Amino acid sequence: MKQYNAIKTKYPDALLLFRVGDFYETFGEDAVKASKILGIICTHRNNGGEKIELAGFPHHSVNTYLPKLVKAGHRVAICDQLEDPKQTKTIVKRGVTELVTPGVALNDDILSAKTNNFLCAVHFGRKKLGISFLDISTGEFLTSEGNDEQIDKLLQNFAPNEVLVSKAHKKEFLEIFGKQFHTFFIEDWIFQEDYAEETLTKHFKTSTLKGFGVAHLQQGIMASGAVLHYLSETQHHQLQHINTLQRIAEEEYIWMDRFTIKNLELYHSYNPNAVTLLDVIDKTISPMGGRLLKRWLALPLKNIETIKKRHQVVSFLQENETTLHKLQHSMKQMGDLERLISKVATTKITPKEVIQLKNSLEAILPVKQLTSNSPNSAVKGIGDQLESCDMLRSRIKEMISEDAPVNMLKGETIAKGFSNELDELRGLAFSGKDYLNKMLARETEKTGISSLKIAANNVYGYYIEVRNTHKDKVPDTWIRKQTLVNAERYITEELKEYESKILGAEERIQALENQLFTQLVLWMQTYIAPVQNNAQLIAQLDCLCGFTQLAIDNNYKEPTMDDSTDLIIKNGRHPVIEKQLPVGEAYIANDVTLNREEQQIIMITGPNMSGKSAILRQTALIVLLAQMGSFVPAESAKIGCVDKIFTRVGASDNISMGESTFMVEMNETASILNNLSERSLVLLDEIGRGTSTYDGISIAWAISEYLHEHPARAKTLFATHYHELNEMTTTFPRIKNFNVSVKELKDTVLFLRKLTAGGSQHSFGIHVAKMAGMPQQVISKANKILKKLEKSHSSEELTTKLNDAQNEMQLSFFNMDDPLLVELKEEIIHLDIDTLTPVEALMKLNEIKRLLSKTKKASS
Repeated sequence: MKQYNAIKTKYPDALLLFRVGDFYETFGEDAVKASKILGIICTHRNNGGEKIELAGFPHHSVNTYLPKLVKAGHRVAICDQLEDPKQTKTIVKRGVTELVTPGVALNDDILSAKTNNFLCAVHFGRKKLGISFLDISTGEFLTSEGNDEQIDKLLQNFAPNEVLVSKAHKKEFLEIFGKQFHTFFIEDWIFQEDYAEETLTKHFKTSTLKGFGVAHLQQGIMASGAVLHYLSETQHHQLQHINTLQRIAEEEYIWMDRFTIKNLELYHSYNPNAVTLLDVIDKTISPMGGRLLKRWLALPLKNIETIKKRHQVVSFLQENETTLHKLQHSMKQMGDLERLISKVATTKITPKEVIQLKNSLEAILPVKQLTSNSPNSAVKGIGDQLESCDMLRSRIKEMISEDAPVNMLKGETIAKGFSNELDELRGLAFSGKDYLNKMLARETEKTGISSLKIAANNVYGYYIEVRNTHKDKVPDTWIRKQTLVNAERYITEELKEYESKILGAEERIQALENQLFTQLVLWMQTYIAPVQNNAQLIAQLDCLCGFTQLAIDNNYKEPTMDDSTDLIIKNGRHPVIEKQLPVGEAYIANDVTLNREEQQIIMITGPNMSGKSAILRQTALIVLLAQMGSFVPAESAKIGCVDKIFTRVGASDNISMGESTFMVEMNETASILNNLSERSLVLLDEIGRGTSTYDGISIAWAISEYLHEHPARAKTLFATHYHELNEMTTTFPRIKNFNVSVKELKDTVLFLRKLTAGGSQHSFGIHVAKMAGMPQQVISKANKILKKLEKSHSSEELTTKLNDAQNEMQLSFFNMDDPLLVELKEEIIHLDIDTLTPVEALMKLNEIKRLLSKTKKASS
């Protein structure tokens, strides 16, 4: 227990699995937690009069139990015996050989094939925050820096399994980013610039970080240094597969704030059973492809050339379906190249996985041949870069037996014919049967005992068994070993010699196999970079094959990308909703045209449930898919490259943070209005409905006006059930009215889900209530109240008021009675802005300010 307590003191935050003989034991509080999570029995033991809890499991079951502990959010320290108990008379030396945490795991049972397992660090600098992501299982190492909002977005995109934060900034981190991440708080001194730089340069064996293009990211470097420091703390020292640090170049990707990522349900949904966009578009076959697709979805491109290259590959594969099928067939034969080579680096690879790596590399050969000979330059580019790794494959083939076991103790690892010494030893160990049969025949003849039997057990080793009836025929040279009820067991010198030979051979076989296998794994480490390169190329190819399959299965079309700011979608569909319609029901497609000249803002009115939100979301998803490099669910689409997508969709209370629906809505909308750009796409759904009607209408009107008058002229779709906003088109030329059509029958309403020009006048909320099965008396009462309200607050009155307010707002800029203001107005109107230099403009502004301040003094 002294030894246990000393080790536990070093790892107070971790569950300690303490190896005792054939078991891993947990003690005290750890035992209570482990027994609950694992469903194992918690017992008590009296150690020196002190009662202590105890729970354990057999050491060979560690791969069953460890994932459960880590998935429950625990850090687990594995404490092993560091020497053979047979070699020591005192207590066995023990020490922690690995610390497994949610963000640092190499165990396949903890990892999910198509998802990265990121360890992340966030550093709070003076003005900016730094962030770093590292997946030890694939070797990806990324960094960036920015403000709260940018870091929040990256955390949403990369969904790290563990986040490291300095203890000094614990409160700050939880306030800004919430509690949904599994966090671990580390000492403040780890986030020092010199220490971080030294840690990184020492790891990469370079003198500076300029070669990685991250030298200017001071905060990012500190976060990256903290991540590497944590790996050494968790006993991970073999990290040759982490050979580069990449900058997440956010300026190259579409900006989406965290609200947009949530609202569009790209990979998570508010509803547990809902289908997300990723579920629909993921047609990848390999684990590498699955992980890369998530990255592409999180970071859609802005570079038109790169986007077009991806579209060309999809187009080429769509025309050559046989090539597509051959590529997909080869990729099905591949394992997870990235994670297999990482296991080589960390020397945690099993013989079976080495064979898997060889087979995966062999499956690359037909892919290389197909792609290198392709007429499509982008496909050919991938093929030319693939490496066939001939030496590696032939060395594995020559050394490792094709049906190698997972555990070296459980079968033949090294192939026959590779080592003469090993083959001889195996001959000795396994040709024993013949030898024993000959011995038995000889002894039977010598003694004349017909029922002799040679066998072995764990206690006495090999022995000759003689029935009691023949006891008197036993020669004097035999030594009696054991007496049974009706038989005696003996050994002879020859049998003893043979036994030691066989036992020695088995031990030598094991040692020799271990030695040869370790040599091979160390030699394989020279192939880390080429195999990682292959994995990345296969991942790209897999994603593009997936896009092609998606286009073939769902009739997606190639979009036209250009430098304009127009967006023209013909018969667009919602990629997720169309997959969930009942069989045989077609999705009602819609056209959307937006530009900065004539049709900048589209006001969509229409009843609830008519499909307004679907039209908004599908427009964003079509743009996203196009800029990821995929084809789109539309008859045709012409997309001027979009650089930011903002959405304010659906109401969600952030009650845990103490914010009402309306507050959340205003926060999200404010974030949109403060970050507009010329290429932005803005989608607003039912803004202002979290407050009273007149409040809501006023806010919605003011927001629409702001978007119209803002110099960016951002393309906007605004869905609302405030029909009063339809009047805006009379004042603002680039606002156009559309509605989602509805067919009124005698007692009911048919939602046609078709977008048509012009505003709509009804909300049909009561009809929807009726469809939902609301009691009849509630429906009739609602209709009566509605008629009364419509009489007392006619829509025309409200619209007139709004228009008056609009005119008043535009006039009240000047109080016309004041002669000074009239003079100022004249002066401003006659200014020739085109010829005015910046300095003259500042002087003119100063002059106006001085005049105004004089009148202010005079009036006071």
